[in-house]
Amino acid sequence: MCGITGWVSFDRDLTTETRALDAMTETMACRGPDDRGTWIEGPAALGHRRLAIIDLPGGRQPMTVRTPDGTVAMVYSGEAYNFTELRRELADRGHEFITDSDTEVVLRGYVEWGDTVAERLNGMYAFAVWDGRHDKLVMIRDRMGIKPFYLYPTPDGVLFGSEPKAILANPLVRPRVGLDGLRELFTMVKTPGHAVWEGMHEVEPGTVVTVDRHGLRTRTYWRLETRPHADDRDTTVATVRELLDDIVRRQLVADVPRCTLLSGGLDSSAMTALAAQQLAVRGEKVRSFAVDFVGQTDNFVADELRSTPDTPFVHDVARLARTDHQDIVLDVNSLADPAVRERVIRARDLPAAFGDMDASLLLLFRAVRDQSTVALSGESADEVFGGYLQFFDEDARTADTFPWLYLAGRHFGDDTDVLRTDLTKSLDLESYIADGYRSAVTGVQRLDGESDFEFRMRRMSYLHLTRFVRMLLDRKDRMSMAVGLEVRVPFCDHRLVEYVYNAPWALKSFDGREKTLLREATRDVLPQSVYDRVKSPYPSTQDPEYGRALQDQVKDLLARPDHRVFDLVDRERLDGAAHRTGLSSHAARRGLERALDLAHWLDIYTPELTLA
Repeated sequence: MCGITGWVSFDRDLTTETRALDAMTETMACRGPDDRGTWIEGPAALGHRRLAIIDLPGGRQPMTVRTPDGTVAMVYSGEAYNFTELRRELADRGHEFITDSDTEVVLRGYVEWGDTVAERLNGMYAFAVWDGRHDKLVMIRDRMGIKPFYLYPTPDGVLFGSEPKAILANPLVRPRVGLDGLRELFTMVKTPGHAVWEGMHEVEPGTVVTVDRHGLRTRTYWRLETRPHADDRDTTVATVRELLDDIVRRQLVADVPRCTLLSGGLDSSAMTALAAQQLAVRGEKVRSFAVDFVGQTDNFVADELRSTPDTPFVHDVARLARTDHQDIVLDVNSLADPAVRERVIRARDLPAAFGDMDASLLLLFRAVRDQSTVALSGESADEVFGGYLQFFDEDARTADTFPWLYLAGRHFGDDTDVLRTDLTKSLDLESYIADGYRSAVTGVQRLDGESDFEFRMRRMSYLHLTRFVRMLLDRKDRMSMAVGLEVRVPFCDHRLVEYVYNAPWALKSFDGREKTLLREATRDVLPQSVYDRVKSPYPSTQDPEYGRALQDQVKDLLARPDHRVFDLVDRERLDGAAHRTGLSSHAARRGLERALDLAHWLDIYTPELTLA
């Protein structure tokens, strides 16, 4: 896991632009605290910050291969979990390796197969190759979008980076955000390719982007496709387990300390238990970490989303799997610390308004990083196996919109209620969401003979796997890499995603419960309490002191009427929210969180806003 950046300019010699390349590279320092490197040759400049995971002494970047026709140079972020098999295949084809890193395998794979190397990779990755043999830049992103990747076309080439901040550090770029960028900020639709910042785009998951003197071209090498599923129930359950065993085995490979993130839910518990089972064969124990809040377990209040606290279930798993476990217990002062909020905004480059759930995730990862460099997470199982409440709500199933938005207001609050009325009219978020939904569902393929209900559930799965999960993956990557922690997501292995996506809903929930396939596939390694537990989302503090701390910070903000945030936020509405009572839930606090996040973002990035 690392941070990559670069600049290709066909009309100039970039050897004179070392200062700009250095500035772009240094924005990635948090992603790569172990090493840095740059490479410039003619029109191409590459920068890299390294988090060393495999082959600590040998995996330095940018990495190059000299050929008779020119140099091939690469900067790479992520992990190729099948690099051992690919290395053997390339060695049989005559390639000689000088390192033991997966980076060199990917680079030599490109030399051998060109951009079709993408189809051969199993993993999470974002990498850029300057191919001096043909004077072109090739950018490739993993199938699910686990690793972030952004580009900014210029009149004579392109800028790119793991995060927008790397591109924004280049003198050619002005930090501008228009109405479309704000629309993306204030909705949860994750438009493919959208990057909020004007002129900037995401390299979409599963694509290859090539830039040469003739311009920019995109090729899709993977998409979520509909296929018939012929396996019966027992075979499907067994296949899921077989896949999970292989995936966890591959993702445990590292030359640094590794651990699991354990919430006590089905997803992280299954993943932790499988990892513990595999490591036990080698005489090793899994280290596991969980987040909790001071007093939350003893004073927990059930609501529509969370019927039980996490900690008792976490401990049940830790005991059964015999993990070396540690609870990371956070207090209100830490969660409400403005310095933590600023760190979150800098990590995400945007005011995401997840509030204490972002702050706690950052603080959890910071504590984990003190003891481990790689962590396995249960992220994405809900999207793959159908675990969210909306999958079981008939109104959400039939709503003509993104299914998570149907229930979002009820459970997570409306963070646009503090915006200026004139701004909300200009944004017209309702139309933006409707247009996005119509575009999204056009990609869903229907099987011949598929029932209306099964197709509806396929459509829900498709939307979660191509839109919703990308928001969560981006969040997890940014929060973890902000402290130099590599988080791996076994449930995003494309083989598992393809297989389970095409299993009919009647198999995914054959007992009427969420994630039945996963539950049955891992039943033998789970404690009964977790096997029986109802889905519970990522925790949020219930301490009313946190809400009061937010109110105090908002009152301080209101005392600065000339702050740019009031170009976006209505002072009277925000003042009303700052004096509201009953702020123990995330939903009740969300407007305050949004205003504070916007204020920090405007202070840090000073973007030019186009509101008309």
